[in-house]
Formats: sequence, structure tokens, C-alpha cells
Amino acid sequence: MKPINSWIKFAGAAAILSASTSAAANGIALNEQSASSAGTAYAGRSSSALDASTIFGNPAGLTKLKRSEVSGGAAVVSVSDDISHAQSSAPGTNKGDSVPLGVVPFAYMSTPLDDRFSIGLGLYAPSGLINDYESSFQGRYHGSYSTTKEVTLQPTIAWRINDYVSIGGGPTLNRFDAKLQNYLATGALNNGQDTLVTIKGDDTALGYNVGVLFDLSEATRWGINYHSKVSYELKGHTEVSGSPSVVPLDGNYDNKIDITMPESVDTSITHHFNSRWTGYLGTTWKRWSRIQKVEAVNSGLSPLGQAAGLGSVTEEMNWRDTWATAVGASYQLNQQWLLRAGYAYDPSPIRNADRSVRVPVGNRQAVTLGGAYSPNADLTIDFAYGYLWDSNVSVKQSNDSGLQPEYSANYENSANGISVQATYRY
Repeated sequence: MKPINSWIKFAGAAAILSASTSAAANGIALNEQSASSAGTAYAGRSSSALDASTIFGNPAGLTKLKRSEVSGGAAVVSVSDDISHAQSSAPGTNKGDSVPLGVVPFAYMSTPLDDRFSIGLGLYAPSGLINDYESSFQGRYHGSYSTTKEVTLQPTIAWRINDYVSIGGGPTLNRFDAKLQNYLATGALNNGQDTLVTIKGDDTALGYNVGVLFDLSEATRWGINYHSKVSYELKGHTEVSGSPSVVPLDGNYDNKIDITMPESVDTSITHHFNSRWTGYLGTTWKRWSRIQKVEAVNSGLSPLGQAAGLGSVTEEMNWRDTWATAVGASYQLNQQWLLRAGYAYDPSPIRNADRSVRVPVGNRQAVTLGGAYSPNADLTIDFAYGYLWDSNVSVKQSNDSGLQPEYSANYENSANGISVQATYRY
């Protein structure tokens, strides 16, 4: 019974922490909440207050928006993950490119109540990725399909304390969904047929987002923004199908998995060198070390499942905190056109020993180009292009359960992303 128990332990954790390389941020975080910030590689997002998307970047920035506005758009990301030097005792293929084309939408609205108070509402995705290998993937016993989706609704209020300091914040209502499919190498006991395990879970939880914005001078702003941790208790089902007759575990079992998405602090400086040139410098700390382990609790088990020890299992993750940095600049070409560029470095929260086929990420770099077109004072169209790449990394996974043939390979990850956003003021 121990091999089944060990695999369910692995799957329960991986279902929640599954990730691909499709995000501009590392780990399982997303950066795609604004096209106006994407052009500078998200440098200055907590100090710029370019439009209503400042609800995510720094809610205090709403006090800088003098008119009501609606802003929304989406990012489209195309990912390439090349696999080489794969080795395993299991047969199969290693096509790579396991991440489908991804679309990340976002929407915001804001309005000033008077010269000191402003309110707003934001809808965005702080995390949410997908990884879908081919059915014949050689490492399918360590990861076949996984997806996570996190969506946040944030009402916001901001207050300009004086001419130099503004504060803002609001609660966040967060929805998290996860699904995993994986195989067990039970062919020798099952007429050549593998066992399929599907894990699903979801939950809704509260958090908050607060920020402070300082006007250090007419040319310089400094912002600090804090996104709180969000603690989920995902509940769903674990479905086992195609298990061997000697270990008949087919069926649906209730599951519960606790996961805490970590808090982060973003601070940045925006400086206007002159009427045309603006510089941006920022850094973001993410407390990934909250993800040290994930515990899955299964219920509704048959006597055989209970005997297999599937009641409560834990997977060690051992993630570590990271500091990401970004630098960018914008140039006001004329009254209608603004040009942007940026560079970012975001280290991986995953150590070499803990990297898996589900999370094959390395230290990440990104370069971006973008701009804004304002045909009049009421409308702005922001757009950005980004190219990101990871350091080449290796994955080495052993056959700890007895039903997961060892697998090792090298991964080379890169992505192209395009963001578009429209802001209408009234």
C-alpha cells in the first residue's frame, strides 16, 4: 500500500502548487495586471499611478487620478519550454511546449469623491497557470496535467493626507481553483494499463492590499505596497480510475488541502528627469518561504484506502523568499505618444533539489518595450511586448513511490507576451 500512499501525497501537493513558465513573475505568481506597467517591466508600479490599475500596484495612487475612469485589457502569453537530455526507465516522448497559449484579463474603475478621497474597484488575477504535457510524456508519472486559477476582486478607498502623503487600501475577495491529473505506472499489475488520478479543489478567502505614496518633490515619487497573504482551505475530490484489481482503489474521495499564498512588498521610485524622460526603479519581496509543505487530508475512504494510509499526507516543498528587481524608462515623444522600455530580474523560489516537471523554473530575466497612444484627453491605449527567459535548469525526480519511474531532463524556458489596455476618462 505504501506506493499508492506516497504518490497520493505527491499529487496532493503538486495539484495546488502546479505551475508553468507562462508568467512574467516567478514561482506561481502573475505580473499581468496592467499593460501600462508592463512596458517598463513593472518597474515603478507602486509609485507611478498611471491609471486605475494602480488599484493593484498601489491603491494610494487613486488620489492622483483627477477624473473618473474605466480601464481594462488583457495579456496574451506564448511559452516555449524545450526539453533535452531526458532520461528515464519509462518509455515516452519529450516534446516540451507544455504550456498552451494563455490569456490574462484585468479590469478597473475609479472615481474621486472630492479633492482628498477616491474610491475604486479592481478585478485581476494574481496567480493562475496551466501545464499540459502530451499524453505520452516520459515524465508523466511525475506530472501530466495541472492548472491553478486565482481571481481577485478588490474594492478600494484612498485618502490624500496632505500634499506629500497619500494612503489607500481595501479588502480582497479571492477565488482559487486547482485541478491535477497524473498517472501511476501500474501496467505490470494491470494488463499494461496505467492508473489515472484526478484531484480537484477550490476555495474562496479574504485578504487585503494597502499602500502609501510619498511625493518627495515635484519630480520624484516613492511608493510602498503590501499584498497580504491569503489562506485557502481547498475542498474537492480525488478520483482514482483504472487501478489494478489487486489494489482496487477506484472511486471518488473527498479531500481538503490547506495552502497559503504568500504576502509581498513592492517598493519603487518614479523620477521625472525633465518634461520628456522619466525613470523607474523598483523591487519586490515575495515570502515564498510560507510554502514549506502542503498537507492533504482525504476522507470518505474505503477500508482499503484507510489501510493504505491515505487519511492525511504531507509533501515537503521548501520554497524560499525572493527579491525581484526592475528598472525602466519612458520618453514622451509628443502629446499623443509615449514610449517605454524596461528590464527585470526575478530569481526562482525553488532550489535545485526541489525542482519538478510541474515547476521547472529557473532564475528569470525579462526585457520589455511598450508605449501609450492618447488621441485625446479622454482615452489612452497602452500596449507592451515582453520577452523573458529562464536560466537553463535540470529536473531530477526519483522513484520514491515505486510507481513513478525516475525522470531527469534539462529545461530551457522562454516566453513572448503582448499586453493591451484601454483607459477611458469621464
